[in-house]
This record gives sequence, structure tokens and C-alpha cells, in this order.
Amino acid sequence: MEHDIQQFMATYGLYEGNDIQATQLRHRFALVDAFHITEGMRVLEIGCGQGDTTMALAKAVGEAGHVTAIDIARGDYGAPMTLQQAHDVITASTLGERITFFLETDFLTMEADDYDVIVLSHCLWYFTSREQLSAYFAKMAQLSARICIAEWDLAFTSLAQRNHFCAVSILALYSAFIENDGNIQQLFGKSDIRAIAEQHGLICQHTQTVDASYLQDGAWEKDYATHVLPEFTVAPTSIQALVQTYADVMNETEDTASLNSFVLQFQAL
Repeated sequence: MEHDIQQFMATYGLYEGNDIQATQLRHRFALVDAFHITEGMRVLEIGCGQGDTTMALAKAVGEAGHVTAIDIARGDYGAPMTLQQAHDVITASTLGERITFFLETDFLTMEADDYDVIVLSHCLWYFTSREQLSAYFAKMAQLSARICIAEWDLAFTSLAQRNHFCAVSILALYSAFIENDGNIQQLFGKSDIRAIAEQHGLICQHTQTVDASYLQDGAWEKDYATHVLPEFTVAPTSIQALVQTYADVMNETEDTASLNSFVLQFQAL
């Protein structure tokens, strides 16, 4: 389903004239379409970040629905707008009446109600371990019969997307050897996520690939991966060699497209 993103931005007075934001919203609306969110739903979004997917979710649930959006990060995290600044912009709009934001909120310790659906949109790579993600799935399975996941698909389909693959691989290794608060701590693919979910009685009912090649993220990640390369001197020489190989492949072509997104929908047994 195609959405008129410019009309949406104008209707709610959100980020008008911001082409980067418009491009990001186009993808988030496509993800929410793939989640099959309907009017009146009560949605919990975990790892909401600056609220890009939150806006699309709020539009989908309509005036009768509500989105509770949480993130473990502080309000001053993020650039060029911090999370708090972005949330303030959204909350000030009429769309904000359908959203409640909570920052510095750990899902594992928060008190939560039941929800029609729980959404994690491009936030799984922030998790530092498989055990941490498994604990989230255990609690999510108690709160909702339906969970929707979106994340980058490492199965790239073009040489331009290969650059993004190499960049995120470098950044995952960076987090393995150098403590940082970047947005890639560990890479989780479709099969791993499915296996974790199934341990908690959740069955994958729907999978889908959503085009994301036009997004700016691939180029952003490539730039950041290049920036951190000098810091790998603290890693074993075998890792330094692997990282340099990824970097060489990443720079074989200048054109960089983002990886596509995969969508997984889980249902409780």
C-alpha cells in the first residue's frame, strides 16, 4: 500500500520539508503495512528510538487505538535530533494524542498491561546478547499473542547492498572488542530470531521482505564503519585482518544501497 508521506507530514505538522525524514517514513509505513496493524489496536513498541515507526503505528491505529512506545536510552541520545527532541515534536502534534513515550525504560522491569500486538522495528541489533533477547521474548509472550519484528536482512541481493552488509559486519565486530553505545551490538538474523521465539511458544505465521534499498542507512553505516577502523588495533591480529577484508570489499564499489528489511510475525500457540 502506497502512502502519501508528504500529505501525512502536512496533515500532522511533522517534519515538513525534511526529505530525509520523508524517506525514512516511507519505509516505516511500509513496515507497518506488513505488520497488518488495524484501527483500534493497543500497541506496545519496544525500542522506539526517535519515533519513526511510532508515527506510522499511530496513524494505523487511528483515534480509537493507542501506541505505548518505550526505549531504554536517555533523552539526550541520538543525532541530529535527540530522542527527547523528536518525541516532543511528535507529542505536540495531534498524532501525539495516540502515543505515550517512555524513555530510560527497561522492558524487563517495567509494569505492563496486555497488548493486541508488540512491535520491535529495527532495534534488535541493539541487544548485547542472545540471552537478553530471549528474556524479552519470554516477557512479550506473556503480554501479547502477537509479536511483529522488523530488522535488516543480511541476505543482500546486490553489490551495492553488499557494502551495507560489510559495514554492519565491521560494526558488530567493533562492539565485540570495543565497548561502545552504537546501534549495532550484535547481529541477529531471521533463523536465530525464529529459534529464540519458538523457545517461548511463539510460532512464525508470516514472513515478508520489504524493500529498503533506497534508504540512507547503508551509506551512514558505511561512513561510521570507516570511522572506527583505526580503533581495531586493540583486537587480535586475526580480527584486524578480517575487518580489513570487510573494509576492502566494502570499498570496491562506491554506490551503496541499504539492505532490505525482513518482517516476521509471531503468534502464540
